[in-house]
Amino acid sequence: MRITRDCLGHWYASFVVTREAEPIPAADPGSAVGIDWGVARTATATEERFDLPHHGHRKRCAAELARAQRTMARRRRGTGHPPSKGYRRARTRVAKVQKKAARQNRHDGRSWARAVVEAHHLVAVEDFRPRFLSRSTMARTAADAAIATVKRELLERGRRAGRKVVSVRPAYTTMTCSRCFARAKQPLGLEERIFRCRACGHTACRDRNAARVILAVAERGHTGVDDVSQADHLPPGGGAVAV
Repeated sequence: MRITRDCLGHWYASFVVTREAEPIPAADPGSAVGIDWGVARTATATEERFDLPHHGHRKRCAAELARAQRTMARRRRGTGHPPSKGYRRARTRVAKVQKKAARQNRHDGRSWARAVVEAHHLVAVEDFRPRFLSRSTMARTAADAAIATVKRELLERGRRAGRKVVSVRPAYTTMTCSRCFARAKQPLGLEERIFRCRACGHTACRDRNAARVILAVAERGHTGVDDVSQADHLPPGGGAVAV
């Protein structure tokens, strides 16, 4: 048994027991999905019905959190003095608001990951590292999306269910066409939400196109766009192609 205590002072006891594993329904061997992570939409899949929208739980709790933090600041004593009861109550209130948003994100992530895993045999996931977003103007939105938490939940559920889970490096996935694999010469700016291929004329949502590229890379047994050989899909008139 493991006994833990969270930031709210709640105690939990975890027991390890032996039980029969519940069988997970087998998915169609030909079913596959690609996942591209983002900020405006937490997860964009190759099929629109498996998208995970950005719910903004932390943003909705921002006003309540700000009031609790102001109360905590007013009741803070000087250095060398023990915290007052009012300060401790305000600190607990701040922790409760933050915990509420985190639990809502975790619940949404679990429900979405369960639906994705149950419906697909192959799950191709962008190996997204959200660390760089913490140093950008999108830091607060990225923290609200909780991409790392949702990604971890999807990977764990996929492996427990016996699905084939492939992490694809994100390099060039946004610049590559999902139809002909021609690569744009310049990376798309964050304000450009539509991908347009100059080689074949394919037009699609920027994130949806990236999700299809991620899936195509995983289906060919690779982990990056640079490893994919697409010599038989060369666009007419030449162009830069991932080989």
